[in-house]
Amino acid sequence: MAQLFKAMPSNELPNVPNYNVCPTNPVHVIHRSDSDRRLVQMRWGFIPKWYKKPSGGPLLINARSETLAQLPAFAEACRTRRCLIPATGFFEWTKTQEGQRLPWYITHRDAAPLAFAGVWQSWGQGEQQQRTCAIVTTKANAQMQGLHHRVPVILGPQDWPLWLGEAGKGAARLMQPLADGALCFHRVGPAVNSNRASGPELIETISA
Repeated sequence: MAQLFKAMPSNELPNVPNYNVCPTNPVHVIHRSDSDRRLVQMRWGFIPKWYKKPSGGPLLINARSETLAQLPAFAEACRTRRCLIPATGFFEWTKTQEGQRLPWYITHRDAAPLAFAGVWQSWGQGEQQQRTCAIVTTKANAQMQGLHHRVPVILGPQDWPLWLGEAGKGAARLMQPLADGALCFHRVGPAVNSNRASGPELIETISA
C-alpha cells in the first residue's frame, strides 16, 4: 500500500488481512501531512471534537456527500482533512421477504484495490488521543441500486491528488458513484453477519 499510494508508512499499522472490518476497528488511511503522504492507522468511526468520550454521540462511520460540507461534524474535515481508505472490497446486505439479511461482497471488476474517499479527525488528549475517520458515500448508480441505495465514493489514482488537497480546489466534483459496470458482486455466506467472524471464507462465493 505504501508503494501504491506513494505514502510513508507509520510504524503502527493494522494487522492484515482482515476479511471483516467492523465499525471502531483500526483501518489503513492515507492522508496528507505537510508535503508528504502518510499511511497511518485510524479508528473507523469519526469522533467530532466536541464529543466528551468516543461514545458521546452517534457512531459516524459514513458521511453523506450531499451534506459533507455543511454538517458541523464534517465541515472542517471536508475542507482540510480529506483522506483515502483502501480496501479490496466491501459488504452490503439485501433482505428477503421474511426479513433474512443476505450479504454480498463487492469488488472492482478488474480486481484493483479500492480507495474510498474519506475524512478524518484527531480526537482526545494525551493517552486518549486518536485519529478517526469516516467513509464518504453517495447515491448508488443503477447497477448497485438493487443492493443498496448508497455506495462509497471510490476514487481512481488520477483523482487521489485532488482529493488529498495536492492539486488545488474542486474535490467536490469527485463525489460521484463509479460508472455502471465498474464493480462486480457475489453472494457470500451469512457468517459475516457476526462481527466476531474472520477468515478468507467470508468472501467466498455461495449460490444465491
